[in-house]
Amino acid sequence: MKTSFLDFVLPSPIVLASGVWGTSATLLERAGAAGCGAVTAKSVGPGPRGGHVNPTALDWGHGLINAIGLPNPGAEAEAPVLADARARLEPLGVKLIASFFADTAEGFGRVAATLARARPHLLEANISCPNVHSEFGEPFAASAESASLVTAAVKRAVPDIPLIVKLAPNVPAIGRIARAVVDAGADAICAINTMPGMIIDIESGQPVLQNRSGGLSGPAILPIALRCVYEIHQAVPETPIIGVGGITFGKDAIAMLMAGATLVGVGSAMHYRGPQAVTQIQDEMAAWLKAHGHAFPADVVGLAHREVRYDLHPTPAPVPEP
Repeated sequence: MKTSFLDFVLPSPIVLASGVWGTSATLLERAGAAGCGAVTAKSVGPGPRGGHVNPTALDWGHGLINAIGLPNPGAEAEAPVLADARARLEPLGVKLIASFFADTAEGFGRVAATLARARPHLLEANISCPNVHSEFGEPFAASAESASLVTAAVKRAVPDIPLIVKLAPNVPAIGRIARAVVDAGADAICAINTMPGMIIDIESGQPVLQNRSGGLSGPAILPIALRCVYEIHQAVPETPIIGVGGITFGKDAIAMLMAGATLVGVGSAMHYRGPQAVTQIQDEMAAWLKAHGHAFPADVVGLAHREVRYDLHPTPAPVPEP
């Protein structure tokens, strides 16, 4: 199950998604030992942030919805924790991805430079947070222009650590945004972030989450994630993609690879299948690949992009003479 990603060789194509097990060095090490090829720490910002008050998360029957609010201690406090996590992951051959956010393009660059002190293997710019320079608080991920500004700012600040840019699904042309961030210097793409949504309790007549709206994850968003990854691969076929969103079983991961992903991110599956989800998904992937005659996960990457012609009016077979 070894997989190449940029200049790295990972022991597995499975990545722990950001925020699932926080940033504790011990828990990130546990995820690596469970079978992840890379682990993504929880997103951190320029300074400490408390997040939203409860209720912040709900299993609504078809997936999860959450509005945690990006609680974190800030980049300065986070850097030593990330350094400890990297040291713990190194013997496992597992790579550390440091995820981060900010409220301006220049802020993204400053946070990235702070986290770079921990020497993470990769950086992940979470650009789904609001852009304070925008009159309407539009996320950086909403347009090719703002997404590319963030990307360029981070690459200027930290040119020597590969940069992953995490894209949002609720945009009209995700392929165009992917092309823009790659042109601005992004080394890889992560897609998708959660999908905005709301759950209303009909007895109280109120949204369940204290924040009212939140991000959908889990099985319900798998078709959305597959479509987004497919369009990104079409737009930037030379760029590796981490496909995230609704991967619960090995078959979901295989479908994500076929859409064009190089690696697959796992998050909500931990809720449904427990901490052993990574091992189970990896085993299911390996069994499917073997059964279908494939030696490596890379053998099926982009398979859904093959041109397949369906003959709707086949020539009828000749009728034998009596």
